Amino acid sequence: MALLIPAVHHAAELGRIRRTATGIRVADDGRDLERIRPGVYAHRQDWAAATPEGRVIARAHALGLISDDAVFSHETAAALHGLPLFRPDRTRVHLTVSHARPGSAVGTIRHRGSVPEEEIVEIRGLRCTTLERTVADVARTAGFESAVVVADSALRARCVAGPATYDEDAAAGVRDAAHGIAQRFAHGRRRADRVLAFADGRAQLPGESISRIRLVELGFRSIRLQAEVPGPHGSYFVDFALDDPAVMAFGEFDGAVKYADADMLAGRSSAEVFDEEKQREDWIRGATQRRFARWGWGHIETAPLLGRRLAAFGIRPA
Repeated sequence: MALLIPAVHHAAELGRIRRTATGIRVADDGRDLERIRPGVYAHRQDWAAATPEGRVIARAHALGLISDDAVFSHETAAALHGLPLFRPDRTRVHLTVSHARPGSAVGTIRHRGSVPEEEIVEIRGLRCTTLERTVADVARTAGFESAVVVADSALRARCVAGPATYDEDAAAGVRDAAHGIAQRFAHGRRRADRVLAFADGRAQLPGESISRIRLVELGFRSIRLQAEVPGPHGSYFVDFALDDPAVMAFGEFDGAVKYADADMLAGRSSAEVFDEEKQREDWIRGATQRRFARWGWGHIETAPLLGRRLAAFGIRPA
């Protein structure tokens, strides 16, 4: 899905800001405003249409309007790198600051530490940590699910050039670089090791990353991502192949975005995409004689939920 980032404006740009009887801030031009941080606003309509990652970036820009020496890090840096986030912080941005910097600012999470210049890049006019440093920081400090989503998408950005292509050497290089950075810190090294060992850039969406975590929690092993199945007009690729001889099944995460996002629809209607998916699934099931299950966000909240979904298709861990 396209990244939608709302523009942010300093109060001085907006003229007189008044409040309606219901408490909504309104600019001189009559447009409703959303307060992003003290003295910085976005137009409410733009804010409502923004993606979660776009809002994270907008909050970073809002802080950038009043502070030009910030180094954004952790999930804020991940958003700037174009990586999807799992349950991002809705109100704060992440910064890494030197030990000499006092206190905290409104709407920020300050991580104490230094960032060498070689681990800083500029994206969208903002200074943030490099991709490898960002992966290391998130892997050390975030929850396992959030960290895997970031690590998977970072590997995908660096190591996947097209269908059925995954540069294992490049992936090992990203992992090694992130691991080396994580080892410099006393906190979170074991967490980072676990995340980096689990990460796989063949996961195409956050839902696939979370699905893989749930499958492992359920006890599935021999999980293959983006499994290739020869089709009548070329190859099909399936999100998950469960290759244990006692299981032998395929699974797919179905995010609703594929039936709504214009880029993924590629000029087709939702009904046409749905019909193509059905024909594809029928071919794979018939050609391989494997069970085939689909699931969505509502099934991966917990492992037992996904387990019940798979059991309905006769798919259970060995």
